[in-house]
This record gives sequence, structure tokens and C-alpha cells, in this order.
Amino acid sequence: MGLFNFHRDTFKHGIHPPEQKRETNGLPIRQFPFAPVIVLPMVQHIGGPSEIVVREGQEVNRGQVLAKANGYVSVPIHAPVSGTIRKISNVPSISGKMVPGIYLEAFPSSSQEVMEGTPIDLDTATPDEILKGIQDAGIVGLGGAAFPTHVKLKVPEGKNCEILIINGIECEPYLTTDHRVMLEQADDILMGIKYLAKATGAKQTIIGIEANKTDAANHLKRMISDGDPVSVKVVPVKYPQGSEKMLITSILDREVPSGGLPIDVNIVVVNVATTAEIGRLLPHGRGIQERVITITGPGVKKKGNYLIPIGTPLRYVLEQVGVEENISEVYMGGPMMGVAVSNLDISIVKGTSGIVVFTEKEVKKAPKVYPCIKCGACVDACPIFLNPSKLGILAKFEAYDSMAEDYHLMDCFECGSCSYVCPSNIPLVQYFRLSKSIVRKRKQVTTNAK
Repeated sequence: MGLFNFHRDTFKHGIHPPEQKRETNGLPIRQFPFAPVIVLPMVQHIGGPSEIVVREGQEVNRGQVLAKANGYVSVPIHAPVSGTIRKISNVPSISGKMVPGIYLEAFPSSSQEVMEGTPIDLDTATPDEILKGIQDAGIVGLGGAAFPTHVKLKVPEGKNCEILIINGIECEPYLTTDHRVMLEQADDILMGIKYLAKATGAKQTIIGIEANKTDAANHLKRMISDGDPVSVKVVPVKYPQGSEKMLITSILDREVPSGGLPIDVNIVVVNVATTAEIGRLLPHGRGIQERVITITGPGVKKKGNYLIPIGTPLRYVLEQVGVEENISEVYMGGPMMGVAVSNLDISIVKGTSGIVVFTEKEVKKAPKVYPCIKCGACVDACPIFLNPSKLGILAKFEAYDSMAEDYHLMDCFECGSCSYVCPSNIPLVQYFRLSKSIVRKRKQVTTNAK
């Protein structure tokens, strides 16, 4: 827990859950087989859903645009395989809702070569042209947030980006996606940094890596050319250091103000896997069709880090890696901030960083929830100094306005640290997630009424 903070190069508070990374952090990235049918939901990112531009029965090539960006805060979706559009209809999503989507049947004998596009020349492209290239490539935050990257990189008028931070922390238990990307795709990362620096105007870049990935840190240090304004900063292991606000504090001792963004302290933070995709795709003018995912957990037989086509059905993924008979829960993402899925027919999407499978042995029945004993463990764990105990009580009484206005509910980024340390088993982060949703809906209703 975070009561004592002996390390200076880290944020205050936080927790230390078991890392559980040893089974996959030494396994190289392997290409995953193509599923017979790819299922692509149009809702894969924050913002406007992608707008379908193909028709049923149409044959498409790998890398071809299947759906265009629907506005500025939106990105296109590209064909992960060459094949035939079999159906355009609603498809299941991780939210539990049915959303518009595409069923793409792969050509079984295709070489699956990727189409070349119009390269974004680093030397001649303007910052706006780089941002447009990132949007056209369909790139979103691959750390899990899935926020359109070109929007995040656009420095608002009156603001200035001094430092670019590349987030290679990956503090979520079990996941080793970013670790392997740093070891195996260093050239792409460094090329991506050049695009990002030009797009944001940053004069300095720092790659943040936790101390449990020193092999990746040393590898990147060796790859950086003398004179490049790029450095590697190794920070102590602590959760949730992968949150960009926490990472900024750890590396630069700057605090993002309540309700603010990193650019408010002259910083832009980009996930390391996202950076690698920018460096890999923009020189060829290609769109993103696949991503690296860690598949692990006690219920998985063939654990590993896999390069998987976006849209691969989860059921097909589990069949290929093999699972134990007594699996109980499947998480998209890690166990702290991921989501336990209710339907194995959902697909891998751009924001899927991992799949973790647990058996009945690890998943206990829902523990009895006891009253808050005012022990302060959640207060000590919260990395942004909220009072989860008080917020939990207010949530119980549905005092949502007070939660948001008086106790800064909307600053919570749902890391789950409070729930993890609570001796009364109070599902605090679930309370806050629901409360935030209600606050947003009320705000939207008020806005629409004006």
C-alpha cells in the first residue's frame, strides 16, 4: 500500500498487486491465425462510430477502408483480411449492446498481403498532415482507452507541448504486450517518436518504463542514436503508474490539475504500442489491421503474446490457444481495469490489450459486503487523493451531484485500487463507474435542454 513512499521517482499512494507477468514476458510475439469470419463492430473507439462504406457481397483486400471516420473525433476501420463482406448487421460488443458491424469472410487461399497506401513523408509532412495520416490509419490509444490518437496529439491554441512522454509502464497485472513491443519493435517506436515529436512540437521525449522491464529499457537505450533528444526513464514498480497523470508525476514531478489534461502542464503522453504502430504504418500509408495482445491466465493452455487481426472473435481465440474445462471468467484487458465479458461472441477490437482467463479455482464467489469501518485504507491507496470511503457512502444514497461537485468524482479514472484494499469488500470502483455514468447522462440532458 502507499502509506510509505521511500522512492522519490514515483507518485504518492498506489498499491502493489501481484504482477503475474513471468509466464509471458519472455515469450516472443507470434502471428495468430486468421479466423474464417472476422466480425468488426463500428464502435471501437471513443467518439463517433465509423461509417460503413462497403456493401454486402463486395470483395475487399486486406488494408482496404471498410468504414470511414464519422467526424473529427472518429477514425476509419480497415479490412484485417482479404475476403468477402458476408453481412452488414448488428454485432455483439463488450458493452453488452448490439452495435452496427461487418461480417467479413476471409479468402482461405489468400496470401493476405497488405495494400500499400500513400506514405507520410517525415521530412516534408506538416504537423497537420501527420495528424491526418494518423487519423487515416485508424490509430487509437492501444493501451486500452481507445481515444483517437490524432485528437489527443492536437495541441490546443494557446498551449505548448514541451515534453513527449512515451508510456511503456504496463502496470496492469498479467499483461506483457508493451514489454514485448519494446523488445521487438524498437525501430518502429523510435520512428513513431519522430512523427509524434514533429506533430506536437515537443523538443524532448522521455520513454517511461517500470523497473520490472529493465531488459526493454536497456534495449531501447542502446537503440537511441547519440544526439537524439530521446531518453529512457526507469521508475519503481507501482500500480497504477501507467495512468498518464501518475506517470507525469513520477517522471517530471508535475501535477495535472483537477479536471485538466497533460497538455495543461505542457506534456503529451502516448502509449508505447500506439507509438510503434505510428512508426510502422505511416511510412507506408497503411491502416491498422492487427495488434499485439497478451493471452494468459490460469485458464489458458498456450499462453503468449500474439499479433492478432482486429475483429477476430473471442471464441475463436480461446479455441486456438486452448482453455481449461473449468474456466469461470474471461477478462478483456487486465484484472484491475479490464472488463469481465458476458459473451464469447464479441471480437478483438483496437483497444484490446490482453485476454486473461481464470478458472473456478481462482474466482471465488462474491464475498459478503460489510459496512465501511472507516479504516482509511482506500484513502491511502487512491493515487489522486480522493476519499473513496465518502464517495462510496454518497453513491449508496444516490447523492450524485454532491459526489461530482464536492468530492471530485469525475477525477476518478477507475483504477480499482480502493476496491483492492477494502477489507469490507465494498465494490467501490463499480459504484463510481455507475455514478459517473449517471452524472454524464444528467449533464447531457441538461445540455440538450438548453
